[in-house]
Amino acid sequence: MAIDRVLSADSGGQQEENFNLALRPRTLDECIGQDNVKEKLSIAIQAAKGRDEPLEHILFYGPPGLGKTTLAHVIANEMGASVRISSGPALAKQGDVMGLLSNVNTGDVLFIDEIHRLSAVVEEFIYPAMEDFKVDFTVDSGMHAKTINFPLKRFTLIGATTRAGLLSAPLRGRFGMMYHLDFYNTDHLTSILSRSARLLELESEDNCLGLIAARSRGTPRVANRLLKRVRDYAQVKGAGKLTTDIVESALKMEQIDYLGLDELDRSFLRALINVYEGGPAGIEAIAATLGEERDTLEDVVEPYLLQTGFVRRTRRGREVTKQACEHLGLKYHKKEDSSTDETSLFDDTDQ
Repeated sequence: MAIDRVLSADSGGQQEENFNLALRPRTLDECIGQDNVKEKLSIAIQAAKGRDEPLEHILFYGPPGLGKTTLAHVIANEMGASVRISSGPALAKQGDVMGLLSNVNTGDVLFIDEIHRLSAVVEEFIYPAMEDFKVDFTVDSGMHAKTINFPLKRFTLIGATTRAGLLSAPLRGRFGMMYHLDFYNTDHLTSILSRSARLLELESEDNCLGLIAARSRGTPRVANRLLKRVRDYAQVKGAGKLTTDIVESALKMEQIDYLGLDELDRSFLRALINVYEGGPAGIEAIAATLGEERDTLEDVVEPYLLQTGFVRRTRRGREVTKQACEHLGLKYHKKEDSSTDETSLFDDTDQ
């Protein structure tokens, strides 16, 4: 169920990326939201261009779908440079990195997504590339092995990660600038959707795009994906124009309610309420009840339920809140001893 989930913030594959590519802003002025990050980047870019030198290495971290790849393209465009893209899992050995670095020109941007998944060998290999713009590349092996010192042109490495805590301290320390991307508010998402609809030549009535934005979980990738689904529905079931009825019907078909919860979210909550009397319950138990993988629930479902305050993590497991019960119209099982149980969003519960 979670693999093809409409509300997932993870990329939907190359086809979706190609669709989003046409909607991406190309300059900082076209970017909407993340105002603090944009202001800092603008100053850094102007200063670097004034000194006629590349930008410092940059690390973007935060939940998926918030625009880390988009910002890498925007920075390259603002600097008048090319961008080369790879990902942590794709760079398995030194030769993979060498192929990228040898083709980088002065000022170019090298973007590595999921940089926390770089292997230890590759990570250590790029340290001198980031600091001194040179690498020691080993040719052959065994008795015939020899190391060649390979000078590189000055470039900017932009790393992106959803798990900043998994980055090693030496790698993290080599980034001159680190920026956290936050979730977008409904107004910003509405503006993003308005721009996307304009680029898609899609007409809409007032407030229609706001309805989509409110269900997009604060994530532009989800917002654009929902816009695409609603556009298809309007083309088949309507006259191609977005109206309130069309949007509501399309989102109802996708089983997405007004708070942005889908059937998997509601199944998670119902399991906690009906089977475990509101909790606490271990994540393994909930996963077994739903027939889902533990990782799917922890990485895909729980973050938004925690963000909305529908679920809390305690030392003894997951608990549902009164607000979640009210949203689903179910009875809330009050915990008599809940006051003695310390609640923390950062508990690493392995139950």
